[in-house]
Amino acid sequence: MADLEAVLADVSYLMAMEKSKCTPAARASKKLILPDPSVRSVMYKYLEKENELEFHKIFNQVIGYNLFKDFCENDSDEPIQQFKFYEQIKQFEKTECYEERKKMAREIYDNFIMQEMLSHTYDYSKDAVISVQKYLLKNEVPTNLFEPYIEEIFSYLKGKPFKKFSESEKFTRFCQWKNLELNIQLTMNDFSVHRIIGRGGFGEVYGCRKADTGKMYAMKCLDKKRIKMKQGEMLALNERSMLQVVSTGNDCPFIVCMTYAFHTPDKLCFILDLMNGGDLHYHLSQHGVFNEDEMKFYAAEVILGLEHMHKRFIVYRDLKPANILLDENGHIRISDLGLACDFSRKKPHASVGTHGYMAPEVLSKGTAYDSCADWFSFGCMLYKLLKGHSPFRQHKTKDKHEIDKMTLTMVVQNVELPDTFSPELKDLLDLLLQRDVDKRLGCMGNGAEEVKSHPFFSGIDWHQVYMHKYTPPLIPPRGEVNAADAFDIGSFDEEDTKGIKLTESDQELYKNFNLTISERWQQEVIETVYETINQETDKVEQKKKAKQKQHFDADEKESDCILHGYIKKYGGSFASLWQTKYAKLYPNRLELHSESGNNKPELIFMDQIEDISSDFVPYKGEQCIQIRVNDGSRDGRILLTNPDEIGLKEWAYSLRSAHKVSQELLGSMAKKAGKIYGSERDGNKSMYILGGNPMKNANGAN
Repeated sequence: MADLEAVLADVSYLMAMEKSKCTPAARASKKLILPDPSVRSVMYKYLEKENELEFHKIFNQVIGYNLFKDFCENDSDEPIQQFKFYEQIKQFEKTECYEERKKMAREIYDNFIMQEMLSHTYDYSKDAVISVQKYLLKNEVPTNLFEPYIEEIFSYLKGKPFKKFSESEKFTRFCQWKNLELNIQLTMNDFSVHRIIGRGGFGEVYGCRKADTGKMYAMKCLDKKRIKMKQGEMLALNERSMLQVVSTGNDCPFIVCMTYAFHTPDKLCFILDLMNGGDLHYHLSQHGVFNEDEMKFYAAEVILGLEHMHKRFIVYRDLKPANILLDENGHIRISDLGLACDFSRKKPHASVGTHGYMAPEVLSKGTAYDSCADWFSFGCMLYKLLKGHSPFRQHKTKDKHEIDKMTLTMVVQNVELPDTFSPELKDLLDLLLQRDVDKRLGCMGNGAEEVKSHPFFSGIDWHQVYMHKYTPPLIPPRGEVNAADAFDIGSFDEEDTKGIKLTESDQELYKNFNLTISERWQQEVIETVYETINQETDKVEQKKKAKQKQHFDADEKESDCILHGYIKKYGGSFASLWQTKYAKLYPNRLELHSESGNNKPELIFMDQIEDISSDFVPYKGEQCIQIRVNDGSRDGRILLTNPDEIGLKEWAYSLRSAHKVSQELLGSMAKKAGKIYGSERDGNKSMYILGGNPMKNANGAN
């Protein structure tokens, strides 16, 4: 029965893998729904406050880039050749074949530079033209040939084209996508969890499929009780921090990166790149040891992964074949950053890692170290790939103390380097396994560059390595899980943590644990359901426009409308329902319109408001803005809420700001009236006699 369950688990997992490669509609079992276009008003305010409305901030986001491109190509009143020019340059820079690059360079020069010079549609600098011509005359086409034009293209694009884009429906769509991203709150229900593929000290790793996009990931689940039992809270939080650092910005194709982190009452969950080709330790057991050329392939990719970490001041501390995972094509990624550490402010001194791979300085108690420790581990790992065991694990000993003793005392000259090893390989291992840090390769001032420059790696084109252009020595079998049997991996005994209770203070430790890596989420969407969701949303919005009066188009042009959009107000016939209203905030009033827009709006004037809650007030399971009013006809308070967390914060901020300004203006008017009529108290009365509601008159309300 257990064997049958294992087979079924494998089949389910492999079917999910295949489904993730299908069309977008087949990938997703749950639909992404974009918010109403009126969210533009709220998002504009939010992005403005966060300084996220600049050209480069939007252009450098993959969804922003795609929408701006769509606008330039399809919605602009006049053709924007500069965008096509930019895309051609980027395509040229990615082209590896020199002859193909020469052909492309000539086409770009003829179609964009010469054409512009003849038509004078846009004046590029003479320096840019001369720079390109100089190379072309020499028949040279370096990848940075057109670099002088990039800044000039940006200078044009961020002017009139970007301004027009900011006023267009494409920018509204950007606001919708961005609002969706900022409101991501993941739970287990957002994933279909499949078979277990690994186990660690605090929990298990599963293959899973994200429900709304169909993308396959690895889900690493850490048990909070087990973490508490082993006092591993700081280790778990550190892993999240390290994953955030390596996963943000320029993605590294040689590290298992994180897209999301979230937690449940009993689990911490990391959503990571899925590597379904097994690990090098597994393949060593199946394939046997590797030869020099095979090892060189893996070494080169690992070097680039370590370089990415070290540039971010992270020492990995657990380099070994079991932590090197293969993708379905045979390329590698470094996994499990549970022991990784930031050394930018303070160097670590803890003895952590795996025996047989730890550097002498890591084993020496109280000795501070940095990324140099990884290069020693790198040497140990290469030796293991070639010989099947650590250089300091002689005669298959499993005694950890004996292994550590040999690591600390054994001179590198005594490490067995067979005659079958090439002189370059022997020299590489000799330099990597130096006990003296100052003499170790990678530790003499230039880090990874020293290792990449070693004669053993001569002939390696490192750009080609980065682009995955070298053929892997081992392609994992298709249609197989390439991992130990689910029952062999096993699971934790729940009896171990039966007596552990999680308290409020335990949960408080993880209050800021949830995280979405923006660029990785956007890339996931673009690769899967972006086009489908946009098309479906366009259809829905077109139908809505035909049925409803559009509130926000006119409001955008009204200078005194501070904010507008959908919001929920607590009320109804028996004051017991949440009603959706289209709200418009002006300096002197808040208007609450029905969804249809046909009825007269409910008006709440600023001078009727006594107080707006400084914090959100919980009510019937919702976080609410509480407004206390004094108009003689209400129960004294109005409750407003919004499922959009960003929107709710913006409404609260704008309402408080408008109320504060109105109170200050009202006070100023009262003082002036007091001077005229003899006292502030009498003046306040006189003001109403002369002009009715002072705020209505001051702001031109009806």
